[in-house]
Amino acid sequence: MGTRIMLIREIVQQALKTRYLTREAEDQLRQLLRSKYDSQDLQAFMTLQNAVMEGQVQQESRPFPDNLLIFRDDNTVIVDLAGVS
Repeated sequence: MGTRIMLIREIVQQALKTRYLTREAEDQLRQLLRSKYDSQDLQAFMTLQNAVMEGQVQQESRPFPDNLLIFRDDNTVIVDLAGVS
């Protein structure tokens, strides 16, 4: 019995659920993006990109910087690592 290949949207769904994207999942995404994928997978990947840019999903390969501030939509700070040592 072979290993089942995950769809891009399944990897994205897991990352959104856990709010974390492992290096392994990133590698799988890179590999899958080199092959054919459907519009649902493309949309899922774009959703993941936005979530990463907005700080909703953390990438294992890119830890938060030491001086990170994360803001809510109303511009109040929810995470302030700038003063943490």
